[in-house]
Amino acid sequence: MNKKRVILVSGMSGAGKTSATNILEDMGYHCIDQFPVQILNDLVDVIETTTDPRFDYTALSTSAKDLHEFLRAFKGTEMDVRVLFLDASDDVLLHRYKSTRRTHPLLISNAVNTLEEAISVERNMFTSSKEGGFVTIDTTFLDFKGLKSKIESYFKIGVAPSFSISFVSFGYKNGVPMDADIMLDVRFLPNPFWVPELRAYSGDDEAVYKYVMDNDQTQEFVKRLTSFLDYAFSEYVKEGKNHFTVAIGCTGGQHRSVAITNYLFDFYRKKYNCYKDHRDKKDYANG
Repeated sequence: MNKKRVILVSGMSGAGKTSATNILEDMGYHCIDQFPVQILNDLVDVIETTTDPRFDYTALSTSAKDLHEFLRAFKGTEMDVRVLFLDASDDVLLHRYKSTRRTHPLLISNAVNTLEEAISVERNMFTSSKEGGFVTIDTTFLDFKGLKSKIESYFKIGVAPSFSISFVSFGYKNGVPMDADIMLDVRFLPNPFWVPELRAYSGDDEAVYKYVMDNDQTQEFVKRLTSFLDYAFSEYVKEGKNHFTVAIGCTGGQHRSVAITNYLFDFYRKKYNCYKDHRDKKDYANG
């Protein structure tokens, strides 16, 4: 019999916890929000011992304040317990609160005086409880459809947990991905942007891809890089980590980072469950 699965949904207020919980509910998870920590041990016993099939897949939404208690309560159980951590940049969180006119939970409880202070305090609260094993999704540049796609791929019901890797290209000028486990800067590689006939294309196009990948400097780089990643991925598998995100950045996120991301995706998809996302790529060639 497969282990019962419990997803602890947490993260920064305004980063998308409610949307994530709704998505998990649509996927078939039994979702519970704001469960009191005072009777949390009773809930753990119910989930672990009940024969009610609704609790085969459970998602519990929890705040920064209570996450540590949830982790403690489920520690040592025989269940498959994973944490989905939603995050976004401070600027985006500020904009979301101001545009929706919602009130931050820390302001409601009078723990802070300003929205900026609330975001800062909450981020510090997570510092002590956040672990490397969390599945982190940065929603700064993500719409609902993108969030749904990521959650469905990571937590699909009926699929046993396995090590998966996301390769994400990005442009430094637009900010770095907050959910990256490893960040690679490829701005030292020859830049197709300075080749007039390649500028309007991306690393998804054959001419740009070949320009980047056929370079001797790139070949030496990917040789050394894949040697390191081979070792790192195998060690994370031994550690029991479920998901790993490798972010590859160049200046604009169009050429070099896209090409390297495509190469790594194709290289590792034969061995691991892999995903790729070109966060900042624009299809200039087709308008």
